[in-house]
Amino acid sequence: MVKAIRAAQGAARKVIESTYFGTLTVMEMKKDKDVKSKLTKIEQVVVLEDQPCRLSFETLRSAVQTDTAAAVTQITKLFVSPDVVIRPGSKITVTQDNVTTDYTRSGVPAVYPTHQEIVLELFEEYG
Repeated sequence: MVKAIRAAQGAARKVIESTYFGTLTVMEMKKDKDVKSKLTKIEQVVVLEDQPCRLSFETLRSAVQTDTAAAVTQITKLFVSPDVVIRPGSKITVTQDNVTTDYTRSGVPAVYPTHQEIVLELFEEYG
């Protein structure tokens, strides 16, 4: 029974990963201490590159109509391999459909045997 479940999950994972037509790069801020000067500087370091992924966009409209217009919110969700670890606060650059956009990870990823889903926010600056 367990073998059949794992085989089904493996097949499902292949199908989901076949929809990944974007790629991502993950950057983190790392402290680096200069041996000679003894100064510590913080620099951006690439920790993951060219990872296949897919972005999904969902538009939510507010149920409350105001005098001007209803509020509109867009949720950006990243679909990526469950084997990938993206730390909170990382800068994530995604290229999909010839558009490259910088995001930051927000929220806890929903990890499944076949994929993980991470809600993203537009990247403004390291906090």
